[in-house]
Amino acid sequence: MKAMILAAGKGTRVRPLTYDLPKPMIPLLGKPVMAYLIEHLEKYGVKEIMVNVSYLHEKIEDYFGEGHQYGVQIGYSFEGYTDDKGEVVPQPIGSAGGMKKIQEFGNFFDETTIVLCGDALIDLDLQSALFEHKRKGAIASVITKEVPWDKVSSYGVVVTEKDGRIKSFQEKPSQAEALSNFASTGIYIFEPEALALIPPGVTFDIGADLFPLLVEKGLPFYAQTRPFNWIDIGTVSDYWEVCQSVLMGEVAHLDVPGIQINDGLWVGLNTSIDWNDTRIEGPVYIGSGVQIEAGTTIIGPAWIGHGSKICHGAKIVRSVLFEYTRVLPNVSLEEIIVFKDYSVDRAGVMKHVSELPVDAWSNARDRRNKRRTTEAITESTDYLEKRRIA
Repeated sequence: MKAMILAAGKGTRVRPLTYDLPKPMIPLLGKPVMAYLIEHLEKYGVKEIMVNVSYLHEKIEDYFGEGHQYGVQIGYSFEGYTDDKGEVVPQPIGSAGGMKKIQEFGNFFDETTIVLCGDALIDLDLQSALFEHKRKGAIASVITKEVPWDKVSSYGVVVTEKDGRIKSFQEKPSQAEALSNFASTGIYIFEPEALALIPPGVTFDIGADLFPLLVEKGLPFYAQTRPFNWIDIGTVSDYWEVCQSVLMGEVAHLDVPGIQINDGLWVGLNTSIDWNDTRIEGPVYIGSGVQIEAGTTIIGPAWIGHGSKICHGAKIVRSVLFEYTRVLPNVSLEEIIVFKDYSVDRAGVMKHVSELPVDAWSNARDRRNKRRTTEAITESTDYLEKRRIA
């Protein structure tokens, strides 16, 4: 079995994390989500993996390379073009369109292939899923997960016959309109014949275009419902909740890195903690090279990224600080994510550091103690706006 990881999207619902990171590179316990997927595939003997990339593609390619460190082979298919100025312009062509491009280029999908979205953690038994796919003689299979009825409006749901044959889809229906509460998890199994139905040279989506076509043609197309963990990072609020669950030890097979030096406290290498009037209540991870000054309070679940500095009197409560965050003296941060110049609270409300009434955090690598000038803030905002448009 071969694999395809879908990684070409912009991840707009996870901004600001995706201003500088493609969604599959968002870290959990300091490691990109996509790394967990590759490790899971390798565990089941899947050694050949194609990845379609577009937005910030170089960050994925530079990190994973050709996959040797994971014991697999990874290939990339870039979706976009270079304009007249020599600038690279991302231009995704849809999940199915991306697969068609790969197939036309080198006929990679010459056997059964599992397709995964690059922004979710899973522990699916791939061998069992493949066995059921083959047993039913399916040309395509969708792995589904039962979700609460009051949550169906957040998902694409799958409507099936009693034997699991798919008869229709509903994209984020209201609870009153929903005909099913089984959500598509973005995990698919395809035979090469299914890809032959994808038209070349056009934008084509797996869920919106290919699946209805399979139903229309009456081909053997089935849903599978099986017990497994599926942790989808759909929004920033989802990410905050996932980080909390992981640090609480509620997600199997995900262990907090570093060395446990106290009950509920893990640290990376070369951390500096001044325990004078400092209170730390776990679970808390403090990354390598972090400095915690005296009089600090940290209440978990909390993640302090490497190279950060928590100044005296600061209070961090159930928050995630990305690397090189300096929290200024006597500042209180509660239930938020801090990513460079931005913060996002538990409800998903985003703020730029310049919007705050007083200085709260800064770049720990920046030796300046004062907030940047208005001109510098404007330049940074203009730059990020250009990145969003691109």
